[in-house]
Amino acid sequence: MKKVDIIVLLLMILSINALGFEKVGVTSFQFMKISPDPRIAAMGGAYAAISRGTASLYGNPAALVYQKGLGTFISQTDYMFETQHTSVAASWGFGSIAVGVYGMSIDYGSIEVTDIANLGFVNGVFNPGLTGETITMGATDMGIGISQQLTDKFSYGLTSKYVIEDLSVDSEELLAWDLGVLYNSGYKSIILAATVRNFGPQVKYEEQSYPLPQTMNIGLSSHILGADNPLLMKSPMHDLLVTVDLVQPRDYAQQYNIGAEYSFNDLVFARSGYRINYDTQGFNFGLGFKLKRLALNYGYSDYGEKYSGVHRFSIGFINI
Repeated sequence: MKKVDIIVLLLMILSINALGFEKVGVTSFQFMKISPDPRIAAMGGAYAAISRGTASLYGNPAALVYQKGLGTFISQTDYMFETQHTSVAASWGFGSIAVGVYGMSIDYGSIEVTDIANLGFVNGVFNPGLTGETITMGATDMGIGISQQLTDKFSYGLTSKYVIEDLSVDSEELLAWDLGVLYNSGYKSIILAATVRNFGPQVKYEEQSYPLPQTMNIGLSSHILGADNPLLMKSPMHDLLVTVDLVQPRDYAQQYNIGAEYSFNDLVFARSGYRINYDTQGFNFGLGFKLKRLALNYGYSDYGEKYSGVHRFSIGFINI
């Protein structure tokens, strides 16, 4: 293990830590917390050490450099309360450097307008105040990311994003950033990583300002089974990847995301994960299929008895 790798890794993690987190409180732009990646969602949201290729624009941008040549990612998330999240991304790897762009559209749906002046009975039928008009609300998240591999073990990445939330009666926009580092220890496929996501200014609604949902993840992953330096047993056809993230959000106490991914012959993937210390989220699972460069993924997240589960689908071309 090179001393320069250790020094760079420590400096980057200390720099991330120095950004600091305020005490737990209310945050704005909650849609920025939601990942459109079915693989990451199925593995309990533990993305820091396992993000790879184009989809890492939504996780750890340091892993964008794993994409070789052109990669694409298209996903659809059927979120709670009939909201829809549509994401499109593309990236290109140039050896030790990779760049990528993405766009995400969030549709909150429409709401019927009511007015107290319309409240009452009309031709014997009670009208709860409906005016016949509707308003639509939504959000947009667009970004560009870059990743560089400084050594054969260490890479970093940065994503700059332009975010808009339109609530019809009020609209806010701003610039935010994601920062990530990734370190391949070289021992038994163990990878260490750290990210800070949604770092940026506060959002002001009327007279009150609220911070973004800034989140820090520190992750660890390794292959228990696999062909390349696994922890326990070598296998040319079977692979078992496990990962865990320690998560420090700005608006909640410390959380933990745990995930696992089993693959057969790098063709079929089964995934599962669990989120610890969340109000509603808990169990997650998903499936994936890969044929040459084409990848199809599905992820399901359980939100407890009071809320419907969340389904995510994606398709893309990868070369990792």
